[in-house]
Amino acid sequence: MNLLWLQSAGCGGCTMSLLCAEDPNVLELLDDAGIDILWHPAISEATGAEARGLLDAILSGDTQLDILCVEGSIVTGPKGTGRYHILSGTGRPILDWCRDLAPMAKHVVAVGTCAAFGGITAAGGNPSGAVGLQFDGSHAGGALPPTFRSKSGMPVINVSGCPTHPDWVTETLLLLASGTLNERALDDFNRPRFYTDHLVHHACPKNEYYEYKASARHLSQLGCMMEHLGCIGTQAVGDCNIRPWNGSGSCTRGGYPCIACTSPEFEDPELTFTETPKLAGIPVGLPSDMPKAWFMALASLSKAATPKRISRNAQSDRIEVAPKPKRERS
Repeated sequence: MNLLWLQSAGCGGCTMSLLCAEDPNVLELLDDAGIDILWHPAISEATGAEARGLLDAILSGDTQLDILCVEGSIVTGPKGTGRYHILSGTGRPILDWCRDLAPMAKHVVAVGTCAAFGGITAAGGNPSGAVGLQFDGSHAGGALPPTFRSKSGMPVINVSGCPTHPDWVTETLLLLASGTLNERALDDFNRPRFYTDHLVHHACPKNEYYEYKASARHLSQLGCMMEHLGCIGTQAVGDCNIRPWNGSGSCTRGGYPCIACTSPEFEDPELTFTETPKLAGIPVGLPSDMPKAWFMALASLSKAATPKRISRNAQSDRIEVAPKPKRERS
């Protein structure tokens, strides 16, 4: 299968993340799956006229395009022309290239939240008119219309994340190569369900503190960050703590709150990323499937039953009180 990768408006972080794939690395993995990278602006040797010739060959139909991957949001400004962002050496906006290349591809993949929904590039009033390939924030329709379907009959596949986990990208590409990823395997935002059927909360190392509502008040403390530090891992989709980054890391494992970077419009929170919005002292962002009254009753009981060990450790940056084995009765 032939793969073309375009980088649009963004930081290039999803490519950097993808290159962190290990055992095997991403190039070996794709090669073993029979996926040939026709061109990637950051890792391919071809530049200039050679790259432009490849794009022209795809448009003419002389070169088959199986997978079009786009990283970074699509800039539509000024006034819908997209000319804030020209593909170097072509004189044409990335917006136009995406609209011309997408119908030629068997599959279209938006890599990262910027390409999927607009992401960080769309923050702060969105002066550049940044959108995702097929979504503008949480609304259907971006650079491509809601009705767009690739040659396979699929919508744009949104592998969101900021940056996206390398395994999410490689697993998506391998499923496409094997012909086993269909529209039923996507959620309402066309994200692959193999990672969005999970919450970041699942397997979080702070879950014991969450159960007792033993909360951290400052970053790097061990306690749960939901109550005071803005963590929304109980609402955010992603298996970040089930398959940690590079085998061991995630935001919450590193002592930073989950900011739901796989979700549309995460870039414009009500408060800063490390503050929890509250109403009458109650966190606004409760677990999505829990009624507020139930949560308050559970929180009250949990706090009253909090073991001293958990209470002490929650507001410390290291284990102060270690768990002790229960004494056997004589």
